Amino acid sequence: MKYDTIIFDLDGTLLDTLEDLMDSLNHALVMHGYEPRTLEQVRQSVGDGVKMLVCRSLPENTTDEEIEKCLSDFTSHYKTNMQNKTRPYNGIKEILYTLKIFKCNVAIVSNKFDSAVKELADYYFPGMIDAAIGESAEVRRKPAPDSIYAAIRRLGSDISKSIFVGDSETDVRTAKNAGIPCIGVTWGFRSRRVLEKEGADYIIDYPTELFSILK
Repeated sequence: MKYDTIIFDLDGTLLDTLEDLMDSLNHALVMHGYEPRTLEQVRQSVGDGVKMLVCRSLPENTTDEEIEKCLSDFTSHYKTNMQNKTRPYNGIKEILYTLKIFKCNVAIVSNKFDSAVKELADYYFPGMIDAAIGESAEVRRKPAPDSIYAAIRRLGSDISKSIFVGDSETDVRTAKNAGIPCIGVTWGFRSRRVLEKEGADYIIDYPTELFSILK
């Protein structure tokens, strides 16, 4: 294969996490007297980490202290409810299984907090993911390239044989910052138009289209 290291975004690429994110966000918002957000509003607010999701869901003049309180309540709720409605997109498990048959290196990098990324990867894709990396004190969130570089190092891979798969403008920018190609997927949280505008190297509508690019 032209690429033997495939690095995936998580939310909106491998897993449809939107409803669980919305439920935990609205739990926190209602606790603090704010209006709940719709699914579409949450869809447009995700992609840059949970703190940004909370910030974008609160009034502009919200204090830092109030933001941190809402974030803490969101995180506590999400940790115990992140597998209620979350599901892999159709065909994802099959392509991950096939990639392992071809002995490819497979990683996940996400702006979700690191412990949640690892737990979701282990729960939904046991034995299929070689490295799972989320935001932490050591790894800046995307579009910084830190998580991609960390995944490549952990896998012992070559950046020239690596490619990134994601669903958002943040993912395209992350790949560009890391100096690797990006495959944009249209089944996630952003539209084809967004991916085209950001300059994704490839855009696919179905998971099985991935293989023609890797070859």
